[in-house]
Parts: sequence; C-alpha cells; structure tokens
Amino acid sequence: MKKSIVVLLHIGFWLCYFVLIFVILGVLYGDDGMTSESKIEKSFKSILCFAVVPSVITFYSFYWFLFPRYLQRQRILLLILFGIGISIGSAIIGYFLLDQLILSQPQDINCMEKDGSKTYIAFIIFMSFITLISGIIALVIKGFITWFEESKLREILKQQNHDMELALVKSQLDPHFLFNTINNIDVLILKNPENASNYLNKLSDIMRFMLFETKPEKISLSKEVEYIEKYIELQKIRTANTSYVSFLIEGNLAEKTIAPMVFIPFIENAFKHTTNKKLENAIAVKIVITDKAIRLICQNKFEVNRTVKNEKSGLGNGLILKRLQLIYPDKHHLEVTNQDGIYSVFLSINHG
Repeated sequence: MKKSIVVLLHIGFWLCYFVLIFVILGVLYGDDGMTSESKIEKSFKSILCFAVVPSVITFYSFYWFLFPRYLQRQRILLLILFGIGISIGSAIIGYFLLDQLILSQPQDINCMEKDGSKTYIAFIIFMSFITLISGIIALVIKGFITWFEESKLREILKQQNHDMELALVKSQLDPHFLFNTINNIDVLILKNPENASNYLNKLSDIMRFMLFETKPEKISLSKEVEYIEKYIELQKIRTANTSYVSFLIEGNLAEKTIAPMVFIPFIENAFKHTTNKKLENAIAVKIVITDKAIRLICQNKFEVNRTVKNEKSGLGNGLILKRLQLIYPDKHHLEVTNQDGIYSVFLSINHG
C-alpha cells in the first residue's frame, strides 16, 4: 500500500479521535465558571494528558510491537496480557502528567483531597478502557494494511509464477528436429546446392521466429501459419513421397491472433509418430478459421502394432496441456483420439 494512503488512514483516525475528545471536554468544562482563557489552558493540558500521550503510546505499541510479534504469530493470550498491561501503563503515565499539570493547582487539590484514591482508580480504569480501544483500532488498521500488502504481493507472485510457467513451457516446445534438418541439408548440399540454400533459408526463418516472434503473448495467425508451412517443408526433406503431408487452410487469416507455437507441438508429434514415409497422406493438417474460433485438425497414420502414447503422455504433451490451460482458460477445447491406426487431434480456440 502506498505510504500516502497509510498516512491518510492514521490522520483520519486521529482526527476522529480528537473530535470525540473535544466533545467530552466540552461537556466537562462547558459550565464550570472558569474564564475563557482558563478554559483554553486547562483544555489544552487535559487533551495532552488525557488524550494524546496515553493513546499515542498505546496505539503505536499495538501497531508496531503487539501486531507483528503476537497477533501475526497467533499468540493471542500474550497479546491480551501485554495489551492490557500497556493500556494500564499508558493510563498511569497520563494520570501522572495530569496530576503534575492540572490537579496540582490549588483549586483542583481541594477537590481531590476528599476522595483522591477513588478518583485515581476511576481515572485509571476509564483511561485504560479508552487506550485499549485505541490499541484495538491500531490492530485493525495494521491488519488491514498488512492484508492489503500481502494480497498485492500474492498477485505479483502469482503473475510472476504464471509468466515463469509460460516461459518454461515455451522453452521446452522448441523444435526437436533441428539436428536432423541440419544433417539433411548437409547431405543435400552435395546433391542440390540450390535446394539446400532454400531449405537453409527456411531453417533460418524458423530460428528467427522462435527467437523473436514468440516473445509476445499473441501474434498474428498468418505468422503462425507461415511458421508451420516452413516447418512442414523442412520435414519433407526426409522423404521423396510428395503426397506424404497435406496442409490446408480454410477461412480468412486476416486480423486473427493466436498465442505463438500453440499448434506446432501437435504437428511435431504427428511427424514423430509416423514411421512409414511411403504412405499417401500419412499426415493431414488442416486449420479452419471461423468468426468464433480457430480450429486445428491434425491426423497421422501409424502402425497399429506399434505402441502409440496416449494424449496425456508423449514428449511435451503434458506441457502443451498446461500451456493451453494457462493462456486459454475456459476458451479452448481439445480432443485426442487413437483409433484404427489414425491418431487425431482436434483443438478449437475461441476468439473475438
């Protein structure tokens, strides 16, 4: 909480407190036959002894000492004992000052001589009650300030944790095909230098995308699709089958945004789990854009007798699910099926 607000809380309390004290003193000295000058002097001394000193001692003792040492640690019995002790001690100090500045005057000594002990006890009890209320209010104010600051801190830590989780997930979704691609380009350099240069440029664009384009929370859908297209082109180096992969776009990409690298992990997994590169349309990727959602349909064929990890296992899938929950809570729908030798992923992300 800002210091200015804390100061205003303290000022507000003391203003209300002194208004109440002035009302009490007005009742006590309103019609006692004293001159105006005498009333002002006596009122000032009474405020100093009766209101200021005991309450200030109690208020800030509760605020700075009792709250952090006992209330925050839930040591309630010690809080009560020390609270009562400080209130009584403050009241005694107030009475001592009152005795020195006001009651020692001749006109007050005569009034006190008749029943001094009863007056002393009554004053201590009454003043202890007043200071105890001040102390309780101090605990409430300090508790509110502490609660507010801890709430803000929790929000900051929650946001930092959220950002760290996203950064961690994003860092672990980097393409695992880089080394294979570099090796394939290296072989291609001897056979077809022109194509090798073209693929090397695509790889460079992918690396640039990963390093710079994935930092924002959202990017244009067209950039994400461009990245996917280049990724698929690089994967095609590994096979001579031109019908190995199909990639289709339906709908208008313009003015649509998406979190970076949301679709690519599913496409990565499709390539990892497809072993037979001679099959027609072994991998089919389709992105559909509507007014309400962006959908990915990704299917890949695999050998039935080969174990395929389920949708909640596999390299990176746990992190993929975690990331979707973080950036699209209640705004995405994911279905993964594994039937008849076809592994299918359907992901829909709401927008607008």
